[in-house]
Amino acid sequence: MGDPLDEDLYRRTKQLLEPGDIELNGAIVHTDFGSDEDIEMHQTTVDVGEIIAERAGHDPRDTFVYSGTDDTDFASNQHQGLTLDDEEFVWECQQLLREGTFDVVFYYEASADHGGILDDVRELGFEVTGVEGS
Repeated sequence: MGDPLDEDLYRRTKQLLEPGDIELNGAIVHTDFGSDEDIEMHQTTVDVGEIIAERAGHDPRDTFVYSGTDDTDFASNQHQGLTLDDEEFVWECQQLLREGTFDVVFYYEASADHGGILDDVRELGFEVTGVEGS
């Protein structure tokens, strides 16, 4: 892996992957979207979430996005991908406005195809930094 585009964001993401109930990896998706591009941010979140779901062995059509706007316990730019049947965790992301554009930090189970996720996100046209947990 090359050097991260944003060392501070990489370090913070790595800290959030510290061992917990499940082993996680992460991806920092760097966009050119500003705060006025809500529709594009939403679509990017959905598209990357579908990639993660598929690379984690789920049919993306059997997952949904649970958003921070749905729950007062969530931040407004925090979203989760869950399965339809039992609301099982597939991924979580946070949309962070940094220096005028958004970076989207995704977390997902380490058993997902990390390299495949990164490659597929690049095919969408985004720069992405992979972050591996312990």
